[in-house]
Amino acid sequence: MTDMPTFEQRLARAKFRAWHRGTREADYMIGGFFDRYHATWGETEMDWFEDLLAEDDVDIMAWGLKTQSVPARFQGEMIEKMQALDYVDIPS
Repeated sequence: MTDMPTFEQRLARAKFRAWHRGTREADYMIGGFFDRYHATWGETEMDWFEDLLAEDDVDIMAWGLKTQSVPARFQGEMIEKMQALDYVDIPS
């Protein structure tokens, strides 16, 4: 039987996955969102984010930019925070 990862291990894995999406734009949006909000997350928010990370970048970005309807399972406060985009710090 394998041990379940700790919350800290899940956070570390999510941070890596959030910042290594494949495009700089997705990294800034998804990684920046993680950096801004993860400290306040509990199990429910972590589950939501891990589910989000399984989606395609183009879909996540479209939901974040409000150019595509957000699926019901992702609707709520978390995606609304992502849609604010006030956490994106693009270096010059």
